[in-house]
Amino acid sequence: MNIISAQEREQYLKAFKKELTGKKLTNTEIVLCPPTIHLERFGEVLSKKVALGGQNCFWEDKGSFTGEISSLMLKNIGCKFVIIGHSERRKNFSENDQTINQKVLASLKNGLDPIICVGETRAERQSGETMSVIMRQVKAAFLGVTAGKLEKIIVAYEPVWSVGSDSIPTANEIMEARVLIQKILSQSFSKKYVEQMRIIYGGSVSAKTVKQACLDSGMDGALIGRESLIPREFIKIAGLMS
Repeated sequence: MNIISAQEREQYLKAFKKELTGKKLTNTEIVLCPPTIHLERFGEVLSKKVALGGQNCFWEDKGSFTGEISSLMLKNIGCKFVIIGHSERRKNFSENDQTINQKVLASLKNGLDPIICVGETRAERQSGETMSVIMRQVKAAFLGVTAGKLEKIIVAYEPVWSVGSDSIPTANEIMEARVLIQKILSQSFSKKYVEQMRIIYGGSVSAKTVKQACLDSGMDGALIGRESLIPREFIKIAGLMS
């Protein structure tokens, strides 16, 4: 919930375009997920340079659901992606495994690529529940998903305790989470479909931590929070991953 005025938005877009100019980001896809009220303007300015995504969606296409945004609305305004089950949504808005699954199915139905966030809290980590939490969240999120849709899905391992903390798991711990996610999905889908799906890391990603968090751990990308508000830092991270 940042970029709170049109003036601030235009300053951000100007800075982002400037940082992108002349950069060769080989094999790197950039996705921006601004607040919904800014999506149309972001599309007008950056549509040829980046893909757009929503920060959340509802599971119905339309109707009497005051304040909600549907995946169909996001698709029709130009989005390709949508973040589902972010730790802040789970914590602050009591989203559970069932509602997250409903949102995943709705987004796939309407042609969006869901970025599904999974991860443990600090208390769960300290009590040794990391793997069981990831297993539960992944299994629930993929209920009803067909194998042919797997390549459209991105799973973001996002340890809740790391978000905004400047503290991240070791590269080996992140790699273990990746292997576990693939193992869980391999129980329901064939290996060829699982290997088509991207698994990324989210949680205090910066230019200083991206090597440990994403490169050394073998992840396919990063879900960037605070640093995305600073175009120079955001593009620096993208450059390190390209």
